[in-house]
Amino acid sequence: MSDTSSASQPLASRASGPLRGRIEVPGDKSISHRALILGLLAIGETRIENLLEGDDVLRTAAAVRALGGRADREAPGRWRVVGAGIGGLATPPDVLDFGNAGTGSRLMMGVAGSHPITTTFDGDASLRHRPMRRILDPLVRMGTVVVSEEPGGRVPLTLRGPDETIPIVYETPAPSAQIKSAVLLAGLNSPGLTTVVEREATRDHTERMMRHFGADVTVEAEGTGRRIALRGQPTLRGAPVIVPSDPSSAAFPIVAALLVPGSDVIVRNVMTNPLRTGLLATLDEMGAEIERLDSRDIGGETVADLRVRHSRLRGVVVPPERAPAMIDEYPILAVAAAFAEGETVMRGLGELRVKESDRLAAVAAGLAANGVVHRVEGDDLAVSGDGRAPRGGGLVATHLDHRIAMAFLVMGLASREPVRIDDAAMIQTSFPSFVPLMHELGAEIG
Repeated sequence: MSDTSSASQPLASRASGPLRGRIEVPGDKSISHRALILGLLAIGETRIENLLEGDDVLRTAAAVRALGGRADREAPGRWRVVGAGIGGLATPPDVLDFGNAGTGSRLMMGVAGSHPITTTFDGDASLRHRPMRRILDPLVRMGTVVVSEEPGGRVPLTLRGPDETIPIVYETPAPSAQIKSAVLLAGLNSPGLTTVVEREATRDHTERMMRHFGADVTVEAEGTGRRIALRGQPTLRGAPVIVPSDPSSAAFPIVAALLVPGSDVIVRNVMTNPLRTGLLATLDEMGAEIERLDSRDIGGETVADLRVRHSRLRGVVVPPERAPAMIDEYPILAVAAAFAEGETVMRGLGELRVKESDRLAAVAAGLAANGVVHRVEGDDLAVSGDGRAPRGGGLVATHLDHRIAMAFLVMGLASREPVRIDDAAMIQTSFPSFVPLMHELGAEIG
């Protein structure tokens, strides 16, 4: 099993001069995982540009190879995948070690669990604590056999797929694109119609990309949610994919530019899919000066260049129904809220408790360590500020969570005292160029 904690990398950030420049953050992690997975299930060749080459995505590429596909890196960000096709997967020769990759492991459970092969999944210490039962329950209904598992459906676990996968109608118990995607990926190898009903709409990259590869997918609105229907056993064909820049990664330099006085930064080619822009909507309400430039379409996704300038922020109430559109951005929003005038209340954050860490607890502890007034009430987080820089000066425990690490490094760029994190190693999972890109803008991190 991999262990990213064995060589921890403490890091600190301190008050910086104005951040200036134009940068492009790496490709979107969600789309990178899906491009590799659908390339595996397609017939022929898939060419991918701007693939995120963080550890999480590289684990998915390794799994593609282990399941009988090819995944070759031809140049930085440029990959060629040759698929095995639906129904053509091979039994992996060894355990699929996903490291810290929750998305990759959960989506690949839907793929492997719907094929007549036996597959064992494992990961690092963080992944071993993340619940998988919410993924396994619908897969079992579709015919997957859970051969072995750790208590609570945690990895390491072994799945054996059926000779024929059963199509189901499934209402997701929580707003989770990972649950939805695992069921839809399993449905690709099922005769008939597989349907997922969401009470709240979640990111729709799986549906979009399945259509791009030739699947028959329909989406109908149902109240605040959606009904997604997939006709199984299509012939997917390899297709080119250009991965836009990850809005969850772009969130860190965006908030840094808002907080550091005098900053003026352009972040290029950021995906602006409306199911991923909850943070931008919230920052707009807080008074952030963020300008969208040259909005355009790339490979079925809308992107724009974002010009961000230092802004005075004010507290707002973030409604719970916005959570699916910004679930990964709450740690950096909490940091922004610490600099705002007034109270920012973020409601409905229960899903944060089952991320790479208990993010709600980790964010609260990080705020406390840096002198920020806050409170946690159930699944709500309230952060209070007076419009000035918080004290800072704390040591933040990251709990192997890349977003906790980056969020509090951003805090240190504008707080009165430097902020330290206990380990930056796991930043490699999603944003390996984070520190050099921030240095390029003038950030004091080291």
